[in-house]
Amino acid sequence: YALFLFCGILPWTWFSASLLESSNVLITGGNLIKKVMFPAEILPIVTVLSNLVHFLLGLPILVAFLIYFDAPIQLSELLWFPLVILVQLLLTLGLALILSALTVHFRDLKDILGNVMTLWFFATPIIYAWFNAPEAIRPYLNLNPFTHLAISYQEILFFPAQPGAGGGPPGHWKWLLALGVGSTVLFLFGYFLFDRLRDSFAEEV
Repeated sequence: YALFLFCGILPWTWFSASLLESSNVLITGGNLIKKVMFPAEILPIVTVLSNLVHFLLGLPILVAFLIYFDAPIQLSELLWFPLVILVQLLLTLGLALILSALTVHFRDLKDILGNVMTLWFFATPIIYAWFNAPEAIRPYLNLNPFTHLAISYQEILFFPAQPGAGGGPPGHWKWLLALGVGSTVLFLFGYFLFDRLRDSFAEEV
């Protein structure tokens, strides 16, 4: 169970920390924002990328546990791993840009976000397997974008070592690819919103 939990907690920590830090990054970096030539979007982007580095540094520890428990990871599954990271990166960047821009105008947003992330965590199959969730709530789990990321990491890293554990839902890679398209749109929208609000940052911070 600890190994299963680690497969979900590691990417969630990257996601959660990035959003929580990004929601306040423009306010704490107010001195930089007021410099005319400084591109403000660098702050949330660097926040997400720095947490990505922490995620990548945690992977060798996870791999060590997988080797210790003789987890026979399939190469065909492992090839999907960079794609899952890319989808999560686009999703996180899009949300980080939106939150960082909006929090400048709505300061309470960063406090509300902490509670939202706690609820989001328990609404994602990280501490429990998706196939153990009641049948009635599975359609609602599918509405949660991080559900498909968590399941993807678990399928790639954990379930290949657990024959009969349940595997992935039918057509799950289609969900991941659909999430990739949605995350790309969200990133473009996030950058558009950020750019529209850019001129007001220096005044508000």
